[in-house]
Formats: sequence, C-alpha cells, structure tokens
Amino acid sequence: MNKRKREEEAGISNSMEIVWQSPANPPEPQDYILRNGRRHVRPYYFEFISHVKNRWAGKTIVDLFAEEFKGRPYDYYVSAVKCGRIQVDGEIVPVSYVVKQSQKISHFLHRHEPPVMAYDVSVLQNEPDVLTVCKPASVPVHPCGQYRKNTIVGILQAEYGLAPLFPIHRLDRLVSGLLILARNASKADFFRQQIEAGLVQKQYIAKVIGVFPEDEKMVDANIDYNAREGRSTAEVENANGAVKGKAASTKFTRISTDGTHSIVLCEPITGRTHQIRVHLQYTGHPIANDMLYLSEHVIGRSAGGMSADRAAANSGHSPEFIFHDNCPAEEKSKDDFSIDPMCTNCPNLAPKGYDGLEEGLWLHCFRYSGPGWTYECPYPDWASLPE
Repeated sequence: MNKRKREEEAGISNSMEIVWQSPANPPEPQDYILRNGRRHVRPYYFEFISHVKNRWAGKTIVDLFAEEFKGRPYDYYVSAVKCGRIQVDGEIVPVSYVVKQSQKISHFLHRHEPPVMAYDVSVLQNEPDVLTVCKPASVPVHPCGQYRKNTIVGILQAEYGLAPLFPIHRLDRLVSGLLILARNASKADFFRQQIEAGLVQKQYIAKVIGVFPEDEKMVDANIDYNAREGRSTAEVENANGAVKGKAASTKFTRISTDGTHSIVLCEPITGRTHQIRVHLQYTGHPIANDMLYLSEHVIGRSAGGMSADRAAANSGHSPEFIFHDNCPAEEKSKDDFSIDPMCTNCPNLAPKGYDGLEEGLWLHCFRYSGPGWTYECPYPDWASLPE
C-alpha cells in the first residue's frame, strides 16, 4: 500500500511533515544547552523501534504499551495510536489492533535526554589508533537507555568531530576518570584480546568511609547483579556450599586517611558490574557518597519517563512522518526547542524524574596498563585529604 493511500484511509488531511532523527544523524554542537552546571540536550524527534515478543502477541497495541511501558499514561497511548505516532509495520492502525509475533512497532517520540554535569570531556592523548579522555562523572560512555547525545561518544563527535570511536572498557556512568577509545575496529580487537587474556591492569582510587586497614586487602566474593534493582550484592558460600553470582576479586591498598575518610587504591582483577563499589561495601568501608551501597536500604530512584526508551533495542529511520490532522501543532520554548503538545515531558528540558541534584561518585579510574603500554589520567580534587 502506497503512502498516499495509507493517508487517505487514515483520514489524514492538512498534514505537516517532520524529519525524524535516527542514529544516522550525528550529534552537533547546537544540540546542547548548558544551564546551571548541567549539560542538557535540546529535545528532538526520534523513532524508536521494537519487535513484538512472544509474550506481547495477542494484546491490543494500546494495552501492550500501557502494560509494558508504564512511563506514560494510558490516555497518551490511545492518542498516540490514533495520531499515528505509534505504528505497526509502518502502518497506522486502530486502537483495537491486536499485535502479532515479530511485527515491527514504531514509536515516534519527542525525545528528552537526562541532563549530565557540564564538565568538559578533556582529551588526554590523541594518537592515530587510540584516543584517551578524562570522563566526567554522570556522563555515560555510549548510547544506552535514555542517553544518546549526552554520552562521551556523542559529545566527542559533536565537539571534536571524532568518529567512529570504540570504547575498549567500561566505566559506570557515575564514575570518572580514564577512558580509552580505539579509533578503529582492529585496534579495539587488539585491546579486547589483551583484556580477555588477563594482561591488562586497572587502577582506581576511591574515597571511603572510615579508617581503611593499613595492610593490603584482597577481597574474593562473588558478585550477583540484579538488573531489576540496578544493583549488585557480594555473595559467599551458604551452608550447602553453594554461592550465587560470578567470581570476582579486587585488591585494595590504603593510600591515606584522616581518621574519618580514607583514600584507597583499588585494583580489580575481574570486571563485574559495580565490583569495586560492592567489594568496598563488603569490607565495611563503602564509598563515602555512594547512596546505592552506603546501606542495605536502596535509595529510591525515580524511573519516571524511562520506560518508553527501553523499547528501543534497535533504532530505525523514517525519512518523514505524516501527522494525523487531529495531532496538535508544535510550539517553541524560551530555549528555542519545539514544545510538543503530546509530549509528557514538555515544556521542561529534562525528562520527568530528574531533579538535577545528582553528583559523581568518589571513584576514579586513573591508570590502565598492558604489555608495552600505559595510559593515565590525573587525580580528581577529592583525592587529597587534609593533613
């Protein structure tokens, strides 16, 4: 069925066209707004794509979204389907439409990315095959979840024109420090092989609560990551000799202490999710500002507005999108971005659930080394304790 026939059957008239962004659209300097120490992304239109899973099949398109992606109210999804902002296999469908396994679902959104702290991403070394930077805390390394442009990879492309880039190791979003990026796939594979062979040494520093033991301390405790809660736990053998999680080892050495806090050298032997943070908690000396692991109580974290983006396992591109004539027209904000009347985040810059009060962890990667190479990053200000 051609586009004009689809428009006629959907009753579309007086339509307007919008160019929707996709991963093929690189971030640009004008995409960012700096305000009150935070880097915001100017909201933009984007097509999220997912495919119908087995457990989704047989549901109406509206019920599917309302049950699986709870970040928006039911009425929004009704309007989005009627308006054509939610489509199935590129077609506008009625709200009663029942989805089938493997069908492509497109959700056309006015996308608001969470803000990050507005520190520069400073380039440390720029070699033909390798780029190293000092990653600020709060900025994710690469596109994930709600983040696409507000990432290290996105900012480097927008501000320095550096692309493609291949991060060769992970840093949690709230962790700062050395990040190594390969400039090509072959160099990325070179690093990957050395990391998998256990030939790479990783060194971090952390500011922890209390007087950390003076002697070197090795922690061997499995790490069990709970994706639903977004946190890990350290696990040891139970009475039956069983242990959950994956094997994990970290070596700790105290650098200094003032009696209240300690600066600790952390050398992870393995690389599990939140490994250093959890192993420090296991020693009784958690990172001093790590609200997730300071106690067994998980601090409440809003997930408002996040669910819809989780549908974006893959992203596609729609060169143009025809609005149904009952879709309200867009307006402009004082920050010169489009205010979308259907958007549940407008007129704010940030998505719901982000209050802008986030701070970086006192955990910093300062050195990676392997056979014949070493890369380093300066210490942060918090790493110096008063004498």
